[in-house]
Amino acid sequence: MLKALLRSTRITWTAKNIHMYLLVLTYAHEYKTAFSPLEFLSGLLIVSILWGGLYSLNDLTDIEVDKRDRLKSNRPFTGGDVRPRMVLLFISALIVSSLAFSILLNPLFTIILLLMVLNQLLYTLPPLRLKETPLAPLNSTATNNILRLASASILVGGLLIIPASIYILMFTAGLGTYLMYKKKLKETTIVSIIFFLIIYYAYSNRDISLSQILIVILPSFMATIPLYLSNIMEREKMIKLADIIYHRMLSVFYLACIIILLLLK
Repeated sequence: MLKALLRSTRITWTAKNIHMYLLVLTYAHEYKTAFSPLEFLSGLLIVSILWGGLYSLNDLTDIEVDKRDRLKSNRPFTGGDVRPRMVLLFISALIVSSLAFSILLNPLFTIILLLMVLNQLLYTLPPLRLKETPLAPLNSTATNNILRLASASILVGGLLIIPASIYILMFTAGLGTYLMYKKKLKETTIVSIIFFLIIYYAYSNRDISLSQILIVILPSFMATIPLYLSNIMEREKMIKLADIIYHRMLSVFYLACIIILLLLK
């Protein structure tokens, strides 16, 4: 049971948090803002613990759905050996502890984390359960990217350290990733075009530098290529490859970049 609980936190998916925190850190480094590296890393850890609980909640509420999905049938709670009360206790411990520790960093940071929780509850739980509605693409990775950026920004100087165009860019990136996974090729193509137009605007407007594009944006974009190809090639194999590239390889690369930038501070 303990192994299933730990697996349900999707530890490798911390890559999403690391990715957004690195992007924010590049702006803090560029503007030479004063902040505490220890608080920044603590914030990253707290957000990751929170999302561990939220991912576990998602798996608990999707057991029957996941059993019918070939790609998700091996999720931690689909085996049948599930004690809902213990899982709920585990989820509550992760969420409550992360929120409690977040208060020690910054009350605004806590508010952003509460918005993450609210967004995920609306996405996961009935009666709304937005993941089963047309609003799902907007409510999922896209909105969560914005909230992750916001949580990191508060720790290094405030929400405005990130240009509005970059918030929109990462919202669009999350939207495109979701659509790729859901096999909506036409919508994905449209969102991809919008994504590149926003990058062009942001670069022309000096909202993002070439080095930021090469280090933070391009690698993650390359990781989505297998995900896109999963719609026209062997789906299971391509999705697994995308998972390895982004959630494993890039998470190590991005974390190394964070450490380097903090050492250079």
